[in-house]
Amino acid sequence: MFWKKITGGADVQIKPYEHKVQYYETDKMGIVHHSNYIRWFEEARVDYLEQVGRPYESVEEAGVICPVISVECRYRTMTHFGDRVLVKLWVEKFNGVRLVIRYEISDKESGEVRCTGSSTHCYLDESGKLVNLKDVDRTLFDIYKEDLNTHSR
Repeated sequence: MFWKKITGGADVQIKPYEHKVQYYETDKMGIVHHSNYIRWFEEARVDYLEQVGRPYESVEEAGVICPVISVECRYRTMTHFGDRVLVKLWVEKFNGVRLVIRYEISDKESGEVRCTGSSTHCYLDESGKLVNLKDVDRTLFDIYKEDLNTHSR
């Protein structure tokens, strides 16, 4: 369940984000409401940044914001209250200004894929102007580039 990522010469074990489905995330039938999968994508992105040693707060402290400009989600099978899911993510495209992340959410116990998706982001300075991450946060730029190279298909 772990994959290796090399950043600045150091090996970092990246593990999928784990989430236990809460009652409030479900509908009357105990099935997860579709909007929650998008929230889990975000939780996994935040967790990923923490695992690579670049918490989101540090990105914002560098004067950079990374809004979502699009999101896509394909639902495969139902998730229920009490289930534990794993969210795997990887960089699919990255050019310094635009980032596309892919996701796969699967049941922790069975491994069955519950949902797949992607989110597209851009990088802005505090005034809302597009910036190249390479110019404002070289560490994170290198992390994403390495992930992209590792997961190129």
